Amino acid sequence: MPTRKLKIVVTRKLPAAVELRMKELFDARLNEDDHPFTQEELAEAMQTADVLVPTVTDHIDGRLLARAGDQLRLIAQFGAGVDNIDVQSAVQRGITVTNTPGVLTDDTADVAMALILAVPRRLHEGAQIMDGGGFDGWTPTWMLGRRLAGKRLGIIGMGRIGQAVARRARSFGLQIHYHNRKPVGARIEEQLEATYWDSLDQMLARMDIVSINCPHTPATFHLMNARRLELMKPEAFIVNTARGEVIDEAALARAIKAGKLAGAGLDVFEREPAVNEELIGLPNVLLLPHMGSATIEGRTEMGEKVIINIKTFADGHRPPDRVIPAIL
Repeated sequence: MPTRKLKIVVTRKLPAAVELRMKELFDARLNEDDHPFTQEELAEAMQTADVLVPTVTDHIDGRLLARAGDQLRLIAQFGAGVDNIDVQSAVQRGITVTNTPGVLTDDTADVAMALILAVPRRLHEGAQIMDGGGFDGWTPTWMLGRRLAGKRLGIIGMGRIGQAVARRARSFGLQIHYHNRKPVGARIEEQLEATYWDSLDQMLARMDIVSINCPHTPATFHLMNARRLELMKPEAFIVNTARGEVIDEAALARAIKAGKLAGAGLDVFEREPAVNEELIGLPNVLLLPHMGSATIEGRTEMGEKVIINIKTFADGHRPPDRVIPAIL
């Protein structure tokens, strides 16, 4: 008798090669039209599937988990973050949670570095002027931005992505500073020529550019609140490619409009897909539609990680990317 294939439900459309492999290996229900699942659709999937494959846009809390069927034993997240999942409740119900760390490090760091370059040099403003036919010729004092070389970059969250941002930034002559729960190893600090700040407040007051690269947790919700934004220099810039909830967007908009910050580059937002209307249209704010991991290679590798986690679990082994609640 052939072994029954695991029934998996995938909540969003994934790269074609990933979906093909899932169909070969599992009894896979795919999302052909790529519509976002409602809470009822998520509940129905969790009542029938052995494995749920959600993305970071699916909110899976304790109430939803309570409606899961007894057969659901794995939530294999397509994404590195798991702040959309109540991991503690899942584990208490005997459901393993996995994610896809590591594969999007370089892609996200590239976008962070692009924003670090674009906002101080006013590239977004320049492109809009060209699109609108407003370029009348070069003049010595027009469209002046800020030089990057020699400026201080403060990185909040020195994990894989934070370190990748630091490596790129050093190539542009930026001085690397960082705040983390604890210092990175001495060898990494030496390689990056990075200065550790135990006090986030003290670091913020001295930085020219701040890059948010920490995860969203209860401890980091509105980490950059109105008080901390006030600590930054008026000629400083802030960039966020991590999670939108880390910044109080309303406070950020007020600070920029009041001239207390020079500008911002955001790839993530507090209430995605909604964007704070006060930020839209500001000439010194560059907004991107959550493009940090949006490469063909990155999304395909994420899918491959999901498959490996499911297959390893199905074979009775511990998945390589199992999420442990205690270390979140």
